Amino acid sequence: MRLAFIPPMKPKLVDSPPLGDGWTHEIKLDGYRTQIIIEAGEVRAYSSSGADWTKRYAGIVEAARELEVESAIIDGEAVVTDAKGRPDFQRMQSVVHKDPFASILGAFDLLHLNGHDLRDIGSKARREMLHSIVKPGTRIQFSEALPGEAKAIFYLVEQAELEGVVSKRVDSNYRSGPTTNWLKTKSYMYSDLDLIGYQRETGKAAQGLFAEPGTGRYVGTAMITLGRDMRERLWQRVQARAGGAAPEALGKKRDASIQWIKPGVRATVKHLRGEEILRHASVKALLEDGEEGGG
Repeated sequence: MRLAFIPPMKPKLVDSPPLGDGWTHEIKLDGYRTQIIIEAGEVRAYSSSGADWTKRYAGIVEAARELEVESAIIDGEAVVTDAKGRPDFQRMQSVVHKDPFASILGAFDLLHLNGHDLRDIGSKARREMLHSIVKPGTRIQFSEALPGEAKAIFYLVEQAELEGVVSKRVDSNYRSGPTTNWLKTKSYMYSDLDLIGYQRETGKAAQGLFAEPGTGRYVGTAMITLGRDMRERLWQRVQARAGGAAPEALGKKRDASIQWIKPGVRATVKHLRGEEILRHASVKALLEDGEEGGG
């Protein structure tokens, strides 16, 4: 029977990596989840939803043909790196449909090998078999487990401005769909964004609605966590610039609790790294004209 795409196992998002010896920790790669199927000399590549992306990953497919296996199903993340060798998701988005040789695969699991279904074998053993078949220096690279204690690993990942850490129980079987046997901990980043709306609802914390500077692209909401004086100053600036328009991304949203404002107010927002829309976001500073934030 021909090997078929297997829906991926999906880690649960948590606030901090798990402690203890029963876990391994890998860098969370910031790209597109990808499954490679090798069978009878043929190689196919699939997206996380099962779409055939073989033509978009020609370089990875060529590397897969060089692996000395009869058949295999490899789970990984296709990434494009920046000048420092870090996964660059924005660059990945811009080239994945244009350059089939731009990406490499960070391989982190092996679901099938030479006629054997490996999903009922523990994660550590599957990864050892994967490591044995991956060749260094090609477009398929093994995603190494990081040595050390979980908190220290995550601290170093944050300092390196990587997306986060994926932690896996060493004895976990592979089961498609959401799971708590794999956990992902994402790092935070700071962005200076344009405030385009201010939402106040009775009994709820105030929220800011933000857009990307220069493009006006709506990127989501963030909780207003400023001190009393700075919060009042922000509200004064919101009132002074009242009368803005809702972004096209929100259609004709006419929520009475939202005060849309004209351009000119910018703030520093802390949010999870590697997300298209703001998540777990909070406003950390109100910026003056021409000022830059960061953190």
